[in-house]
Amino acid sequence: MPTKFVITAAAAALLLAQPAFAHHPSGVGSTGGAGPINTISASPLDKGETAAAIDFEWIKFDPLSNAFLANFGATHGHDVHVHSLSSIMAPAISFGYGLTADFTISARLPVVVRTDIKEAAHEHPGGGAPAVGAVDFLGDSAGIGDLTLLGQYRFYNNRATRTELALLLGVKTPTGVTDRHTDTGELFDAEFQPGSGSWDGLFGLAATKRIGPWSFDANILYVLVTEGTQSTDLGDRLLYNAAVSYRLMRGASTAVAPMKLGALPDPMWHGGPGTHQHSRAPQEASTGPSLDLVLELNGEWHAKQVESGVTDPNSGGNTLYLAPGLRFSKDNWSSFVSVGIPIINHQNGIQAEPEVRVVTGVSVTF
Repeated sequence: MPTKFVITAAAAALLLAQPAFAHHPSGVGSTGGAGPINTISASPLDKGETAAAIDFEWIKFDPLSNAFLANFGATHGHDVHVHSLSSIMAPAISFGYGLTADFTISARLPVVVRTDIKEAAHEHPGGGAPAVGAVDFLGDSAGIGDLTLLGQYRFYNNRATRTELALLLGVKTPTGVTDRHTDTGELFDAEFQPGSGSWDGLFGLAATKRIGPWSFDANILYVLVTEGTQSTDLGDRLLYNAAVSYRLMRGASTAVAPMKLGALPDPMWHGGPGTHQHSRAPQEASTGPSLDLVLELNGEWHAKQVESGVTDPNSGGNTLYLAPGLRFSKDNWSSFVSVGIPIINHQNGIQAEPEVRVVTGVSVTF
């Protein structure tokens, strides 16, 4: 059995859990080798193959200034809530397993850390004086996030044209903590809790097309959000992604047996054309490393959140990242990094906007 190159995010269809502009991490969602890092590919794991990964996401925001928050608090009081934060860090562990040649299940569990959360406030000096603006410094919020389970069924696999289509179905479970408190002792709002407290459904499609050393991937994934902690519906999400990947450097193989009649090379995340062929003859594993170049567009639309029937005007929006990336693979190990820069940053109302998103990690198949 030849050694296989690794998928990057621990499963053949690991989702982008929650959008960054909604003060939530995005997670990682991809398949492998010369495929995307954040986009979901249509290629599943092999039957009986297991993948595991540790990934880390860091999102830097452009926080609202203290002066702006204080002025907003003076003019709007407590009628309209405006928050800000500096960053999100979200390490996560992921696992995937190929139940059949066309059906893969995956799971992802993050730890979510939000830093420097603050909000506009106002104070009453007394003596008939008008209220003055202030800033409440709420501190950091950290804890276990929600576990996501995703199934990927490849319903179309044309080996002649190397085109694949897959159906994505899953659920986000309310395993995350929802009891984190601010530095002043108050309960954080639902949007800043590590967990959502809601059961959410996931529905989507993924497509993959390979031409020589190139891989073209795209996916859409709709997240149907239900009411969770603090009677809050954090808002439905639509994740839309496209990626092009190129295998710049291909690992060398020795003593590769001929393919069976009519067989084609395996998908790129198994090492690319010529490095993993279907044959029962003994083969030696690839010994050289592989380097893949990746360029992605990662979009995230988010509906406004609703708390106890009241819609928050300062929530939801649309962000589109341009994200170049690299993947280095050897044997069954792979490391990857992706840097996303927003090229569209349309947020509803007043919100801190993301400036950069970095996704990196390591994964292994066995």
